[in-house]
Amino acid sequence: MVDVNLGFIGAGQMATALADGLLRAGLISKDRLMAADISREAQERFSTVTGGTVFGEPTDLFERADVVFLAVKPHQIAGVADSLGGKIDPAKLIISIAAGVTLAQLAEAFGPQAKLIRVMPNTPCLVGEGAGAYSAGSQVTDDEVELVEKLLAAAGTFFRVDERLLDAVTGLSGCGPAYGFLMIEALSDGGVRMGLPRQTATRLAAQTLLGAAQMVLQTGRHPGELKDQVTSPGGSTIAGIETLEAGRLRGTLIETVRAATVRSAELGKGNG
Repeated sequence: MVDVNLGFIGAGQMATALADGLLRAGLISKDRLMAADISREAQERFSTVTGGTVFGEPTDLFERADVVFLAVKPHQIAGVADSLGGKIDPAKLIISIAAGVTLAQLAEAFGPQAKLIRVMPNTPCLVGEGAGAYSAGSQVTDDEVELVEKLLAAAGTFFRVDERLLDAVTGLSGCGPAYGFLMIEALSDGGVRMGLPRQTATRLAAQTLLGAAQMVLQTGRHPGELKDQVTSPGGSTIAGIETLEAGRLRGTLIETVRAATVRSAELGKGNG
């Protein structure tokens, strides 16, 4: 269990899921957990799910929390900083999950002495299966990085990367769940086309992709090697793969990650 008071500014779905994951992992107790949100509905949901303390104003939370997650929309960051009137305790660790807001922008808002971590999560964090990355500001110590890694592990798998690579993380794992959902839907459609009931086809498609992913993670083998193991000469799988290659699935996915990465960088520069 971590020996800190932990707060979330913004008590939406992601904040509530992260807090719930920390509780389930036994990393924190509910009496050391809190959130601030102007929405009464969000406050009530956070309190109901986690049992944590809720506030309406960020100032109330900042006075009590040692570690603060910024779980608000990117355009709300400046407002949060302004509400604190420049009174930021440099001992507090601030972890931002606001998409596209750089460490430099966070330092401009909260001050150059602020201890800042920028995290790029994805929506499977809501079910404890997230994938993402983080970058640490210059004021953050090794012990604080270790603390952040421990906290993020409750939501999934996260890697430390140079901040310049976070746009690529956004293009791959940040946007990636949407690509996966599209593939599951398409495979389900294929099953329905061949006579399977919709619910059965969707469950088979989702479980198949989940199982394939677990094989990559648990065996440590290259995906191509695992693919070859189920691709018999002249069999059904190679016939299906031939169709995928004809449709340029591989190249399309590569280009998809590139396009999403480029767009993430544009949004980070304010080119909406």
